[in-house]
Amino acid sequence: MLQFDFMRRALVAGFLLSIMIPLIGVVLVNRKTSMLGDALSHTSLAGVGMGLILGFDPVMGAIIICIVSAFAIEAIRKKFPQYGDMATAVIMSTGLGLAAILSDFAPGGNNFESYLFGSISSVTNQDLINVSIVALLVFFISLVYYGALLDISIDVNLARIAGVKVKRINSMITFLAAITVAMACKIVGALLVASLIVLPVATSLIIARSYKQTMLLSIILGVLYTMMGIVISYHFDLKPGGAIVINSVVGMIIVVVYKKIRYSYLDKFLI
Repeated sequence: MLQFDFMRRALVAGFLLSIMIPLIGVVLVNRKTSMLGDALSHTSLAGVGMGLILGFDPVMGAIIICIVSAFAIEAIRKKFPQYGDMATAVIMSTGLGLAAILSDFAPGGNNFESYLFGSISSVTNQDLINVSIVALLVFFISLVYYGALLDISIDVNLARIAGVKVKRINSMITFLAAITVAMACKIVGALLVASLIVLPVATSLIIARSYKQTMLLSIILGVLYTMMGIVISYHFDLKPGGAIVINSVVGMIIVVVYKKIRYSYLDKFLI
């Protein structure tokens, strides 16, 4: 497996993304904006279609569309705070509609489909460079602004009182989420990347007892699910995004069952 260049590139890119995505996911889930990832993953397809039609890198098209969509959602949410979910639904519907139209004009149906569910053979050296740069940025922001992100996750108003520049931090996270989702569409797939944002974090929240534990466990699970998914997709000729998501679901079920059995045993022991 490792003798092939495309597999080495896929594994390295997948490893970096499997750390980046949970780091962003922890913030989005705690901020109760996890649906932002779902909306961006779907609207990124419009950028992919634009790239395929106009002849430039579809990932760059996805990045542009995701950034515009992310800040459009935030703008609508601020304008109509009582209808937060409406903003996500409006932008996602617009992006999906545009993607559906553009897909009819995109050359090569297989190329467009590879961005829907991911492809381990399509990762280039330039993709690795781009993912590495964004990964460093995500790691840097997550470490430097760890305290601010923790405060925002607990309570936005308390974060403001504590002196956290909430607007700036939220803008940075929105920007990073848009880029991360767009870059993940090549391996994970645009339709499935939102699952990798939520599932490792959701699994971690079941057993973690602090924000730090949730973040670390989400990263570990993200790496485990992604690496296993890529390897399984190679050996069984499956879509990597589907394999990664199924791994995540199975992992979550195992954790839920384990916790239930453990607490049932403790209850019997204490009684």
